Amino acid sequence: MKTLSVIILSYNTKDLLKKCLESVINCTPTDIKIEIIVVDNASTDGSASMVERNFPEVKLIRSKKNLGYAKGNNLGIRASLGEYVLILNSDTVIKKGAIDKLVNFLEKNKQIDIVGPRLLNVDGSFQANCGRFPNLPVVFVMLFKEHWGSKYVRWSPETSQFVDWLMGAAFMARKRVFEKVGGFDEKIFMYMEEVEWFYRAKKAGMKSYFLKDAEIIHLGRGSSKTGKKEPILNIYRGLIHFYKKHRSVLELIILRFMLKLKAIGALVIGYLTNNNYLKETYGEAFRLV
Repeated sequence: MKTLSVIILSYNTKDLLKKCLESVINCTPTDIKIEIIVVDNASTDGSASMVERNFPEVKLIRSKKNLGYAKGNNLGIRASLGEYVLILNSDTVIKKGAIDKLVNFLEKNKQIDIVGPRLLNVDGSFQANCGRFPNLPVVFVMLFKEHWGSKYVRWSPETSQFVDWLMGAAFMARKRVFEKVGGFDEKIFMYMEEVEWFYRAKKAGMKSYFLKDAEIIHLGRGSSKTGKKEPILNIYRGLIHFYKKHRSVLELIILRFMLKLKAIGALVIGYLTNNNYLKETYGEAFRLV
């Protein structure tokens, strides 16, 4: 029998987590032996108690502090026993057949190591969950042409295909991939950690694939309560860390220049329009660089 471990990281998402768990349990085929592991990142909304009360079959790991995405998921991965591991955000809802399709795809395609579903918004529209590794041209588009060149950076393909990386909200990998590549980089608190992990997987010879027929609804930003500020700052931090770890000194210098230029441009607009959000966010971003 095929064995699957589902790792769900939660931070103050009690209601979303309940719906997520219900969807996983209701949509898992009987020919797959499943273990569900919830890692609670020191929630204060009763999430952990809800899991204990309503889902006694779920393995619950309580963290005494918010460890972030990487450390939290690594706890779950280390505790997992399945041949396959599904990394899943608590703000997702599994659509019928999705788990079956992902597992069977890896069963039938031994040359592929990681597979991700199509992510959907609540209204059924496609969510961009596949991306290119952040070389300098990609970063340039991210920073300066996001409204016109976003599909160059991240998109939802119309057809199933090989991709560089998949959004960490939902993807499945063989357990041996984590054993070979290691877990997520724990120096990254949130955002960019899946990109860095997929980059290491690619360097190790692993292949990642987007499977359009498997669909999961992703509500988005279930654990982010600070609006756009923290995501932007964490992307700045993540890019700098990625380039320090994987790129040349010259590329790091060019990256820092582009990040500063973006921050200065946003600050100028912020002061001209008296936009406190831009002034505060990109003031901090400039200091990070």
